[in-house]
Amino acid sequence: MAGNSQRRNRRNPGSKKGPSVGTGGHSRKALEGKGPTPPASERKGHKKNRMAKAATKRAGAGNKSRGSARRGGKAGSELVYGRNSVVEALEGGVPASALYVQQFIDNDERVREALQLANERGVPLMEAPRMQLDNLAEGHNHQGLILQVPPYEYAHPDDLLARAAKNREDPLIVALDGITDSRNLGAIVRSVAAFDGHGVVIPERRAAGMTAGAWKTSSGAAARVPVARMTNMTRTLEAYQKAGCFVVGLAADGEGELSDLEALTGPVVIVIGSEGKGLSRLVSETCDLTVRIPMPGAAESLNAGVAAGIVLYEAARLRGRR
Repeated sequence: MAGNSQRRNRRNPGSKKGPSVGTGGHSRKALEGKGPTPPASERKGHKKNRMAKAATKRAGAGNKSRGSARRGGKAGSELVYGRNSVVEALEGGVPASALYVQQFIDNDERVREALQLANERGVPLMEAPRMQLDNLAEGHNHQGLILQVPPYEYAHPDDLLARAAKNREDPLIVALDGITDSRNLGAIVRSVAAFDGHGVVIPERRAAGMTAGAWKTSSGAAARVPVARMTNMTRTLEAYQKAGCFVVGLAADGEGELSDLEALTGPVVIVIGSEGKGLSRLVSETCDLTVRIPMPGAAESLNAGVAAGIVLYEAARLRGRR
């Protein structure tokens, strides 16, 4: 009887009594090793993994544009990649909300310099695994350092008029018709600050914005001069005209010469065209007058930033005579 019971149990693996039938080697893979344990920040469900994902999500959310119709809105936050670029941005006074540093990074001279500058400026340091930095960089060569630049808060075009009124001055505003080089934008902002202008107006689309490069070129002037953003250049210029401003466009074939332009002594908006095409047709037609800068030399045209500096200097000179 005992033998029969044991045979029944071998044929019936679900029986609670007696020996059970083996796997015959079918589950051998379940016993094999799965390689080295990944770091905590990469293990699903671990606290450090959740923290890393949350940090990546926050940085990604910052890259999305957030708008405000009245105030001109905010640009998306910007990321500066690479050791040299990060050091140059920190040295140039570019605003920064965080410096991401790769765990176990090679501590060379540029890394030490970046860390020192960040500490001196009070920029928070965020140590993160390489995987997180790779996700933030989206294919860029970050070299273990990523600087997060906060969104630039643009003004509204009306704010520039209000700034002039507050100082009891005639408005001196520069409008840019499609400038695409951020360094030109930064140079123009710097010139506006140097010659007591009240701000710069730029289009929302197809134009350079206040990036880290523009901020660095402005040499800190971007902290003092508001940059406003508009959706339609011609409508903005017409609004300035209704507010009593004389709108002057710079053009190589302008109707008059800059030296004869007495309008610079009053409320004025100076419009500068794009690097390649100059003023667009609609903008040129909207201007009260187009003027040229006389050039006795062989050059056909001037860089947009240089041209803006010349006109702003002439405006400051004429206004000083009043």
